[in-house]
Amino acid sequence: MLIYLDVETTGFEQNDRLCALGMILYEGDVASTYRELVKPPKKVRPEASALNHITNEMLKDKKDFESSEIKEILHKYNTIDTVFVGHNIGFHIEMLKKEGFVFNAAFIDTLKCSRNLIQECERFSLQFLRYELRLYKEEDALFDELGIEIRPGDVLSDALHTRLLHRYLNETADDERLQEISAGPVLVEKLNFGKYKGRFIEEIVMNDADYLEWVLSSMESLDEDTRYSIEHYMKMI
Repeated sequence: MLIYLDVETTGFEQNDRLCALGMILYEGDVASTYRELVKPPKKVRPEASALNHITNEMLKDKKDFESSEIKEILHKYNTIDTVFVGHNIGFHIEMLKKEGFVFNAAFIDTLKCSRNLIQECERFSLQFLRYELRLYKEEDALFDELGIEIRPGDVLSDALHTRLLHRYLNETADDERLQEISAGPVLVEKLNFGKYKGRFIEEIVMNDADYLEWVLSSMESLDEDTRYSIEHYMKMI
């Protein structure tokens, strides 16, 4: 079974929590969709609402994650026969761990796989890849088939865009290879933030290694792939 998963949270800090989940389950060619808002133990920050359009008023009468229907579905299919697919799925996994959910299933991270297999892309956000790879050409039929409205930022809509990206990646690598890539750090060539955004990390190492040293020592939230890549290129000097 394949489950495409997306989550939304109350914000982007270490102590923020889950407030919405979307899943598309594929058993062969048969698909089922689930979307649920859950009441978090803290308020949604305005910067999060600006992206996910979820407000505290929308959540006040919802069940918490422990009592939610979607938690039961997650537990039901959390087996070695299931592969969860998500864009930056490590983030999804961490957010669900905060709710006491621990994955037993395999997983594919379409973010890591995209960075590894299509490095020529300038950026790797889901919506950027939707347009860069022209995934939108296939989306109308799939969204209509499942009765889902195209609303980027919504958990169910993003889960379906992840499905389209997974299909694209399968043209280059099968799921076994995608799981291998997802399990470890990926070497990326360019920095995706800061004053050197879009520049090759190897070039930055040669011209301003002190900046990268500062990034490594100061940015606790630095993602695994970027940290691994900076350390890789730093070893070359």
